[in-house]
Amino acid sequence: MAPRVKILLGSHHFAPSIGGIETVSELLAREFVKLGHEVRVITQTPDGNGFPFAVIRRPSAAELLRQLRWCDVFLQNNISLRTFWPLLFVRQPLFIVHQTWIAKGWQKGIKRFVLRFGKSIAISKAVANELPVPAVIIGNPYDDEVFRRFEGTDRARNLIYVGRLVSDKGVDLLIEALSILRESGTETELTIVGEGPDRAKLEKQVVDLGLQSRVEFVGSQSGTQLAQLLNRHRILVVPSRWPEPFGIVALEGIGCGCVVVGSEQGGLPEAIGPCGVTFPNNDARALADALAQLIADPGRRDQLRSNAVAHLSPFGKRRVAEAYLDFISKNL
Repeated sequence: MAPRVKILLGSHHFAPSIGGIETVSELLAREFVKLGHEVRVITQTPDGNGFPFAVIRRPSAAELLRQLRWCDVFLQNNISLRTFWPLLFVRQPLFIVHQTWIAKGWQKGIKRFVLRFGKSIAISKAVANELPVPAVIIGNPYDDEVFRRFEGTDRARNLIYVGRLVSDKGVDLLIEALSILRESGTETELTIVGEGPDRAKLEKQVVDLGLQSRVEFVGSQSGTQLAQLLNRHRILVVPSRWPEPFGIVALEGIGCGCVVVGSEQGGLPEAIGPCGVTFPNNDARALADALAQLIADPGRRDQLRSNAVAHLSPFGKRRVAEAYLDFISKNL
C-alpha cells in the first residue's frame, strides 16, 4: 500500500465507550498511524480526546460529505447505513468489516444490497459463511503488548469470567455450573469481572445457591489491571448463550496464560483455537463437566497453554493491521 493513504474509519461506537468494536477500531487506527498512514475516525459517541488521529464525533451531513471527499479509503467497522449514504454523491472505495451477524428487520435487505458496493472483511469463518457476498477472513486484533503473561504471578485461582453482565453472555449458566460442580464434589472459586443490568439478578442467584464464599464480583476492569487479574487465574470461561461472532476476550485470556472454556456456536471456537475446549451452548451440565476435567488435570491445561504462541500470532494488533492494509491495497 502506498505511503500516506488517507483512511476514514467509521465506528458507530468509539472510546470512551467500552466494547469490542470500540477496542478494534482504536487498535486498528493507532496501528495504521504507526505504519505511516493518515487516519480519521467518525463516530456517534460523544466526547473524548487524546488520540494520535482526528476523531469526528456525531458528524453532520455536510461534515460526512467533507470527510468522504478527504479520504482515499472508507473503512466501515461494521456496516452502517447512517454513514453509507454520502457514497451516493462521493464515490470512494468502501471496505466493510463484519463484526457480527446482519440483524433481522427492515434494514437487513438494504444492508445486504449495500454490500455489493464494497469489499467485505469478516472477523471469522462463521460470520463469512452468513454473508451474501465473498469476504476475506481477518480475525480481530487484541492488544498483545498489554495482554501477556507476567512472570512471577501466582496463578492461584481457577475460574474467571470477563464481560458484560447481560443475559446473552450466560453468566447465570456459569453460576449454575459452579453449583453442579459443588454437588459433584468439586469446590472451586469464580471471579466475575464486568458490569451490566443483570448484576443484581446474578448476585441473588449466587446467594440463592449458597455460593457467596465462592463467587466474587469485582466490577469493570481494563488494560493492565485486567491483564494482571487474568494472570492470577487458570481458566477463562466464555459461556455465551448466543453464537458469538468471534471473541477478543478469549485472545486476551490466552495471551495472559489462561486456558479457555467457551460455548461452541458461532466464531468463538475460532478465537479459542487449540488453547481451550468448547461445550454446547446453554448446557450448564456440559459446562460443569468441561470445567471439572480441566480443574482436575493440570497436564491437560499445560498442553493447551503450550499452543498459545502459535495460535495468537495472527491476532497481534500489528499483524492484523498489516493484513487489512494488504487487502485494501489489492482492491483499490
